[in-house]
Amino acid sequence: MNEYMINLSFDDEAQKWYVQNDEIPIILEDNSLDKLINRIKLAVPEMLEINNLPKTDISLTFKMEPQAVMV
Repeated sequence: MNEYMINLSFDDEAQKWYVQNDEIPIILEDNSLDKLINRIKLAVPEMLEINNLPKTDISLTFKMEPQAVMV
């Protein structure tokens, strides 16, 4: 099984969710978290193929980065 950890972050200034993963490699952003996750699921196999990485038996784990809160 080829497992990848996908870290999702939110840019407060741009008001967008984004992902940057050097292992796959992939950089995407979207206003909607659900849409971003769907885009990632579609893009990952293509990016793996482009970079000559195994594209079968893929497992994606999504993790939301903790957000800093200013008080």
